Amino acid sequence: MKTLARQARHRRVRAQVHGTADRPRLVVFRGTKSLSAQLVDDAAGTVLLTVGSNKKQSGVNVAAGETLGTELAKQAKAKKVTGAVFDRAGYRYHGVVKAICEAARKGGLKI
Repeated sequence: MKTLARQARHRRVRAQVHGTADRPRLVVFRGTKSLSAQLVDDAAGTVLLTVGSNKKQSGVNVAAGETLGTELAKQAKAKKVTGAVFDRAGYRYHGVVKAICEAARKGGLKI
């Protein structure tokens, strides 16, 4: 039930949020054991960049989210991506999801 409700929320968010080559969509995934984030160009239907959480870190916590956001911003800057639109993927904007977004902002990504 929880997964179906999150997927429904994600569909509602995706109806409003579209990524382009200039401002790709930053989509996050929060699993029970790991985190991941992708930059997606919806116009071309391609994934520009994928970053996953470090397997050496234990659990999914705010510190892991900050590390992931910082790494994402660094790799995006290397690919000359300066801005993005945030897709929270049906998750609430707090905790780990917020940490990823805030760390990406601090790293130089305009969200």
